Parts: sequence; C-alpha cells; structure tokens
Amino acid sequence: MRDIAVDRPRGVSYVSAMNPITDAQVDAFYEHGYFVHPDVFGRGELASMREAFDRLERIACQFSEPTMYRGAQFVVHRVPHGEGTRARIDRIVWCGAADPLLSSFGRDPRLVSMAARLLGSDSMEQLINQAHFKLPGDGVSFPWHQDSSHRRYGKAEWNDVNGRGSYVQTILALDEVTEDNGPIELIPGSCRLGHLELPSDGELPKEVDPSAAIAATMRAGSVLVFGPFTVHRSLPNRSRTPRRIFINGYAYPGANARVYPGDGAGRTLTLERIAKAG
Repeated sequence: MRDIAVDRPRGVSYVSAMNPITDAQVDAFYEHGYFVHPDVFGRGELASMREAFDRLERIACQFSEPTMYRGAQFVVHRVPHGEGTRARIDRIVWCGAADPLLSSFGRDPRLVSMAARLLGSDSMEQLINQAHFKLPGDGVSFPWHQDSSHRRYGKAEWNDVNGRGSYVQTILALDEVTEDNGPIELIPGSCRLGHLELPSDGELPKEVDPSAAIAATMRAGSVLVFGPFTVHRSLPNRSRTPRRIFINGYAYPGANARVYPGDGAGRTLTLERIAKAG
C-alpha cells in the first residue's frame, strides 16, 4: 500500500471572492487529511441552531427505534438508564427536512465555498445534513472508520470522479468540543493511504498507527473539515455537558449514485446561485 498523489485545487471560478480557506489549509486537507477553521459562525447563529437541535431532541425522545418523521430519519434507540430507559440519539439523518432552519444552514455559502474549493467545483451534491448529539452519559461513540466506506467507495454507488476522493465532510461545533465531551479523533496522514476497507469493528491495519491520533478540540462556531479517506473515530461524552455537532457533506457532481434517506438528500448546490441569493 502506498501514498496516493493528488493535485491540489487552487481555486474554481466563483470561489475566490468569498472563499474562507487558505492554500495552507488546502494543503493540510490533502497532507494530513483535515483542518479546523475557527469561528466560522457567530453567537446568534449558534443560538438559532441550538434551538433547532433542542426541537429535534424533543421529537427524538418520543421514539424507541429508528423512525422516519417529517422527512428525516431519527436513528434512536432505548437504552437502560437508572431503573428505566432513556432515548439514545445516534443521529438524525437529513435533519433539515424536520427543521428547515438546518436545511438553510446546510447550504450556507461559508460551508459550500469550503467544499467547492476542496472539490475543485462550483457545483456539488449535498449528501449529508445530520444532527449528532452526545449528551452526558448517553454512550454514543463510533469506531475507527473512513467516510469512503459510507459513500460505498469501490462499489457501483460511488465513482471518484475528481480522483481526490470526490467528497468533503464539514463538522460544525454547536458546543465547545473538549477532550472529555466526545471529540472526533483523526489520524494525520491516513488520508494518503486511500480507501482501506476497514472492518466494521474498527480494527486498524498495521499501516495506520492509532497512537498518532489527534483529538479535534474546537470552540463553538468552528468547523472541522476532512476528506473521505481520513481515518477517524468519535469518543463517548464523559463530561457533564452536551456536545452537539452539525454535519454537512458534499460530493463532486456525478460521484454518487446512492439514494440517501431524507427529503432533500442529494440536492444540487451551485455556489454562484447561493452567493447571489444572499
């Protein structure tokens, strides 16, 4: 297995006037597999998104199993808690269908321009618009994996059109992310190994050293950006405060052939139209 070589996109036609990321961040994306862009969203915007997450949480707590509701997939299970049970919210898929405010933020030009620069395309398909909750004691975690597996890399549902992975994931922190409240851990440089077909239990091959992992701590309003080959995991929340993140993922046009759950999933976004719409 060897490092994959990619050409770094230095810009696309409409991005330059509004693109919030630098050449150094583009290089970090391809060399290390990720970067954190600080303070992208302000206090008022975060307050609005937290209120939307509160609304979704109240809905989710009504369910005891994965349920489609208002066009969103609520992935919820009942788990033991004290003498009874509680709802464990694994994720809410295409959450913007159930709460349109989050649909609007999922196409925000600040996020879309980052994806456009890294994809090398003003146009893209949005595959992911998810609300992730880690509430104190809920035990939610995810083992080591690559998003290329979720995109169905190597199967008929996915085609790496641009030869650089054709996918960008953005993680907006609605709360401060600390080492105690369930951060995402990433292994720098793992992106250069390409798709590894990791097993579902998260076991890593010898080429990937978990001791090199970095916890992506960040202030609320900051955005973690990484590619489909970056090996990462998500730890449980061991604190007394929530850790909520808003995930939006964007694919190069023509890369995806899979139908994702949720009303609006797979929508086409064009940066110029979004920018002109204000």
